[in-house]
Amino acid sequence: MTGQTTVRTAVRVHGRSAQRRALRAMLDALPAHGGRLLLAGEPGLGRTTLLQWAARSFRAGPVLHLGPGPDANAHLTAGQLLDTLRAAAVAAPVLVCVDDAHRWDAPARTELARAARLLSTADRVGLLLSVASDRAVGPEFARLPVVHLDPLAPARAAALLDDLTDGVAAPAVREQLLAEAEGNPALLVALVRRLSPAELRGHRPLPSPLADAGVLAEAAGGVPTGPSAHARDLLLTVAAAGEASDGSDADAGLVRDALRRLRPAPDHGPGLGPDPGLGPDPGAEPLPGQLVLAGDRLRFRSPLVRRTVHATAAADRRRAVHRALADALDGGGHRLTALLHRSWSLDGPAPAPASADRLAATAADGAVPASHRLRATAYARAAELTADGARRAERYTAAAEQALLAGRPERARPLLAAARDRAAPDAVRGRAELLRGMTELRDGPVGDAHQSLLLAASLLAADDPAEAAAAALAAADAAWAAGDLPACLATLAPEPPLRAEHPSPGSDGPAAARTAAVVHDHRVGMRALLEGRLDRAGAPLGQVVRRSRTGDRPETLLRSAAAALLLGDVDAARSGGARALAAARQLGSDALVPQALEYLAYAELRAGRHPQARTHAEEGLRTALRAGQRNTAAHHRAVLALAASIEEEPDAVARHVAAALDTARRHGLAQAAALAQWAAARADLGRGRPFDAADRLGLLVLPGPGRGHFAVWRLAVPCFVEAAVLAGRDEDARRVLTDFADWAAFGADPQAAAQLARCHALLAPAEHADALYRHALDRHDEAGGDFERARTALLYGKWLRRRRRPREARGRLGTALAGFERCGAGVWAAQARDELRALGAAPRSPGAGAGTPARLGRLTPQQLRIARQVAEGATNREVALTLGVSTRTVDYHLRKVFAALGVRSRLELARMVGQAERAQEAQAAQDARRAGHQEKTGAQP
Repeated sequence: MTGQTTVRTAVRVHGRSAQRRALRAMLDALPAHGGRLLLAGEPGLGRTTLLQWAARSFRAGPVLHLGPGPDANAHLTAGQLLDTLRAAAVAAPVLVCVDDAHRWDAPARTELARAARLLSTADRVGLLLSVASDRAVGPEFARLPVVHLDPLAPARAAALLDDLTDGVAAPAVREQLLAEAEGNPALLVALVRRLSPAELRGHRPLPSPLADAGVLAEAAGGVPTGPSAHARDLLLTVAAAGEASDGSDADAGLVRDALRRLRPAPDHGPGLGPDPGLGPDPGAEPLPGQLVLAGDRLRFRSPLVRRTVHATAAADRRRAVHRALADALDGGGHRLTALLHRSWSLDGPAPAPASADRLAATAADGAVPASHRLRATAYARAAELTADGARRAERYTAAAEQALLAGRPERARPLLAAARDRAAPDAVRGRAELLRGMTELRDGPVGDAHQSLLLAASLLAADDPAEAAAAALAAADAAWAAGDLPACLATLAPEPPLRAEHPSPGSDGPAAARTAAVVHDHRVGMRALLEGRLDRAGAPLGQVVRRSRTGDRPETLLRSAAAALLLGDVDAARSGGARALAAARQLGSDALVPQALEYLAYAELRAGRHPQARTHAEEGLRTALRAGQRNTAAHHRAVLALAASIEEEPDAVARHVAAALDTARRHGLAQAAALAQWAAARADLGRGRPFDAADRLGLLVLPGPGRGHFAVWRLAVPCFVEAAVLAGRDEDARRVLTDFADWAAFGADPQAAAQLARCHALLAPAEHADALYRHALDRHDEAGGDFERARTALLYGKWLRRRRRPREARGRLGTALAGFERCGAGVWAAQARDELRALGAAPRSPGAGAGTPARLGRLTPQQLRIARQVAEGATNREVALTLGVSTRTVDYHLRKVFAALGVRSRLELARMVGQAERAQEAQAAQDARRAGHQEKTGAQP
């Protein structure tokens, strides 16, 4: 007996925020009217837990738990059930919970569903049902609103595991538990319960397989079965085929062929028909409820049930099915899949060197068509069949590499843990450490990634200098992400000159040499840039960009995009990022797609094309989350925050900033954190809050130990200077201009020269500012970019208006407004409109007009601007600094505002302005609907 871990039962609900919102909405509405919801999810996803949460959360009345009753033949009719529920709800609203409604017999289900449909909103009865979705949901429930449960996200599953174990699980054990559970809470609980405390802490080896038949059956609520032997064979064959499938489905023709070999009798089984195709057969059994047939593909409705069917089958029958699948695949162009099934048909757990060697050799053969996911499965199976420790570690490492390329870091981590073998050669251990470091770089603490990659470089140095150099450059990437400049410089320490070496056997000689040259030049140029030797950085980084123009490897193209960004060549960065994206997609390298989209988003952002940056970042965020790359996702969220900071979406900025900072703080991502903080400050500046913006940006850009990331703070200097001048902090603004002037001279940022002139104009005396603004606009014309040019035109227009030069000011402000509207910078466009109104112009904002309350129309343009800023919480002094007037002027206008509107406090003013803005939004929506109707009908306005 090994003992078991006692699992805590009183744990909080993890995740499920969307589902809980839907439940909460129904519960909150029950005192006024009734409602009904159907919770559907595969076994183990927490349907019962959510029902219990709803029952605990309901405080407005009693909670009834409804079951089928002990007498299966005694059924209430729908009318009787309704009468009972309505009687219970006379005094107070009632919540009725029905767990596992699919287990009721057919007549009872029919009456229950009919009663649910007949409930009226006046009944004050909430009916909450749950059904398992491992089979088709009964037609009687088809009309009910459904809330679906999905597997937990990795972070939520990890939090649940820490709750279950009090955080004592060893890191390698934790990774394997999370990978095996695949986001299923019940399976995670069963896995933890199976382990002894020593196993959980990593003091003893884990049982193999970790998720055995007993654990899977416990999580699935029993052993799935079919109505006949034919049906059971069909279930097992589809489950076995899924073991070597790229997805969750299997080819129906392959399943039919394997069944014929398994059962050569005339009867071909349920739902498959007697002919070679998948045509209907009235005499055949219906397809088991656990399966879905879509076209020529068969799949289980529940991944957990598929695994359970495979694990709980008799060992000899399972081997026979794999043998039949291998026979059906032989000679059909599926050599790797056939070899995998053949290996699973072997008797016993003993090593099988011949089978292992064939599997590994075929997985390594690039000419064999196979996905990264399938190759990972083949390498892992080859490792299981290998007796030699060093070779086994090498094959587990190869499996982990393929899992990473497939975007499955949760699968790669346990494989790397299995690869740990001190008897393995340094080259094998170095390769495993390199992969471990790359995994952490994308989805873990970057400080840990830095150390793993340094160790990999030292282990690989003797046998594979080129790979060691790549590991060292990746370690520099980790230090860069962490904002650790000394570590980055130390990692990029000068290396021996690049030598032409003989390529290793089996490698692509020219391609390997080109990759080595790219790594060398990138390393040299990056170090020169960080040392401030800007004149020495351009040549090697330029070589990286040029060398990659003829390459087609995504890794090399990503280096090209990164080098182009360092040089400020946004066009080359876009080209390299786009080619890297295409190459990664063509190769099926899901792990590299998010990074290619990250570089594309950064390039568009640097070029001032915020809508394009947003598009790339939105796709990058989706792919990063699918690939389990939380660090990459944090960078995409920072880009989304920066893009939203120029739009009228303060909630979107706050949401993306909070999500980016959450990951950045836990994983040490200084660069992503600095970008997110810059986005929050720029949103403040755009909405007329220069004091808040200056406070945020001061932490990023002012000299000192707390200065922000070394690659970000310079980009934020122009925003800080503008905010600091508006906040009356001119001396702080001047402190950062010398460093920014050096950055502008380097030429790595195409907008920097124009921004520098703008900063000087903001700080210059009146007799020099005019010429500096004009010079800044000329430099913008050379660099391009609507947003930055419009910002300079806006500041120039404000300056001209304060100097009582209205005609010139109107021209500059009109140009600024047009530029902001063209690039979608709504919050900045609003500033330009306010300035134009203060000049007596009346630019019509989108959707404005009829929605503004009449009393606000009594205000002068200057009074309206002051009223809006005060409504947002600005003090009189902050308003004065923003508008370039005295505090006494603000006091005077504010008294006039209060008198004109009939309000007595700033709170009443804020309420009235808020009502005006909501009315304006409603009018805009109405105009949009009217325009859409006219477009559809051809009506003329």
